[in-house]
Amino acid sequence: MKINPVDTDFELLCVIVKFGLASKIIKHAKQHGITGGTIFLGKGTIRNPILEFLELTEVRRELVLMAADKTIAFNALEELNKKFRFDKPHHGIAFSTPVINILGAKSLTCKDIKESRGVKDPMYNLIFVVVDRGKAEFVVDAANKAGSRGATIVNARGSGIHETSKLFSMEIEPEKEIVLIISECHLTEAIATSIRNALEIDKPGNGIIFIQDINKTYGLY
Repeated sequence: MKINPVDTDFELLCVIVKFGLASKIIKHAKQHGITGGTIFLGKGTIRNPILEFLELTEVRRELVLMAADKTIAFNALEELNKKFRFDKPHHGIAFSTPVINILGAKSLTCKDIKESRGVKDPMYNLIFVVVDRGKAEFVVDAANKAGSRGATIVNARGSGIHETSKLFSMEIEPEKEIVLIISECHLTEAIATSIRNALEIDKPGNGIIFIQDINKTYGLY
């Protein structure tokens, strides 16, 4: 089956906010051209000595993903920032990354490919790390050692060929954790390498790392 990438520049909007705000994010985004979104539950990590002493370094988060035409996406992102003030500390983070292809979205048209969708001189990268449940904290620790300032952890499930086991001849799909880390570009390689070595990512079934450029960001300090 041939997959036809989109002929228009599309962006994936990612908004990370406190628990309970995701529905309001989507509602406001729809008022500015976004057709819908997906909400994930997760937890955020905070590097703060006082909070670590009090064991309050993890907070509940909601992750909202929305896709749209680049012009609409950038406008919606700006309007979301005006409404929810991501420029203020602890109000959340919002950013966008370029989309190469969209399938399964009836309102979006897929046609001819464009040769390049890279971001010119990006300041930040988004590092995705997928590991077995219980290993996300090791990912965060390894990232922090290389200069990361925090991460968001989302629960998921995996079904790769190296990620199933059998119990009474039944295949079991283990739970996964996805770690999202926003990194300054000059730190990305060091952070990814630290995670790769600490988690032995190169061994089958130990996890996956992939990195994307970020176009626009709000809420990063």
